[in-house]
Amino acid sequence: MLHAHEYCNQDLRAFGREKGWCPYFLARRMVQFANVIVYSYQYLLDPKVAGIISKELPKESVVVFDEAHNIDNVCIEALSVSVRRQTLEGATRNLNRISQEIDRFKATDAGRLRAEYNRLIEGLALRGNLPTTDIWLANPALPDDILKEAVPGNIRRAEHFLHVLRRLVQYLRGRLETENVEKESPVGFLVSINNHAGIDQKTLKFCYDRLHSLMLTLEITDTDEFLHIQTICDFATLIGTYARGFSIIIEPFDERMPHIPDPVLQLCCHDASLAIKPVFDRFQSVVITSGTLSPIDLYPRLLNFHPVVSRSFTMSLTRDCICPMVLTRGSDQLPVSTKFDMRSDPGVVRNYGKLLLELVSVVPDGIVCFFVSYSYMDGIINAWNDHGILKDIMQHKLVFIETQDVVETTLALDNYRRACDCGRGAVFFSVARGKVAEGIDFDRHYGRLVIMFGVPFQYTLSKILLARLEYLRDNFQIKEGDFLTFDALRQAAQCVGRVIRSKADYGMMIFADKRYIFPNSFSITLTSKILNSLIKG
Repeated sequence: MLHAHEYCNQDLRAFGREKGWCPYFLARRMVQFANVIVYSYQYLLDPKVAGIISKELPKESVVVFDEAHNIDNVCIEALSVSVRRQTLEGATRNLNRISQEIDRFKATDAGRLRAEYNRLIEGLALRGNLPTTDIWLANPALPDDILKEAVPGNIRRAEHFLHVLRRLVQYLRGRLETENVEKESPVGFLVSINNHAGIDQKTLKFCYDRLHSLMLTLEITDTDEFLHIQTICDFATLIGTYARGFSIIIEPFDERMPHIPDPVLQLCCHDASLAIKPVFDRFQSVVITSGTLSPIDLYPRLLNFHPVVSRSFTMSLTRDCICPMVLTRGSDQLPVSTKFDMRSDPGVVRNYGKLLLELVSVVPDGIVCFFVSYSYMDGIINAWNDHGILKDIMQHKLVFIETQDVVETTLALDNYRRACDCGRGAVFFSVARGKVAEGIDFDRHYGRLVIMFGVPFQYTLSKILLARLEYLRDNFQIKEGDFLTFDALRQAAQCVGRVIRSKADYGMMIFADKRYIFPNSFSITLTSKILNSLIKG
């Protein structure tokens, strides 16, 4: 078995050192000899990576996407690009550096630039013979959509190509000066950039190819410094290649922090099937599996494929080890929910705090609490602290909190485990969709109870989310409410599933929100499926 970032035995590592190979390059070399390869989704779904790492895999390979409950999100992220002011400033610095390198080559080795120009005239069919040394040099477009013809004449000369990129950067800088949220289709954006910057669609489509060739010709090795211009060329190639399944959204600020200007131009992919289609077309057997892949029938619609076999399996357990519960009211019989109009209600905050206080006094070992967002978690913890509830909780167990800082969260998790190991017991506050919710196991005594405070819906005012919902409704006949409910409940199931990691585990799962039994047929169906799967294992 070969892990992408783990390297076989000492002899093999010594051989790699002899050859002067770095460990990453050694792993890439071993991919073609391994029987089993374990790596991230992006190595197959992201065209920039798959074109280098996975292109040698035979079509008879069996591809297994494990923990694939979020595979549609991974697909759209692989084909999405964000451009900020910092990106444009960095791209300008990159272009100045490239211009200096061109001037240096003109003075010392002009023949190399002429040879590159002649090669571009003949066409980039020779692209496959060019050495690709870095992942960032891979094409952001999908393999079937990459042109196999000559680069347009207006960007064959290096100076002309830099001039085009400068006009593109200047145009994008002007678009970021807007004071209102703007949304455009790729077609409308191409018309605008042609009218204002004089750059046509075909030129944009070849920006990656031209940058790739130029970087190789100039023998630039410190490619990490050129990530900004890479982002611009990735954006240009994608916008010049795809007319459907994408939209351009320009936001002058984050709607959750409107007082802080942070303009961003986003090329948003809405069609998850685009990224995964080459995998389906290339490999004979593709398996999509997860413990929280429910409902199964929605994934073929999101990914636009027809499954040959679709099965749901239950785990065989020797005893009842899971106790899932839905809590709709507090001890004073007031309803509890994290709906926007209720989440700041003192009664809801008090009932959530009393619920946790009562549970920490009777449940041993570790307790994990998930909240719908960092801001809500910070607000409710501050309220509990003001009311003295947090102090009472700490009389029974220590409290640890996930933050957006990776180092702080790692330290908190380590101390949480130590508290559970020594018998003191602890409570860990975390956030749905965060790092802990997706990748940390609270098995055995580290998680005897998990509480999901609220329903982890996405931020429904997000322009990107609204655009995707519109696309799913128009092209896949998936209603907005159905998708939002499905997405929220799969996240909730993923959170509560952190505490049951083997047949020997046992624990309680509490869904604390009245909406888990909301009178909506779709949400009732989803909730019942999730709860039934949890009860059955």
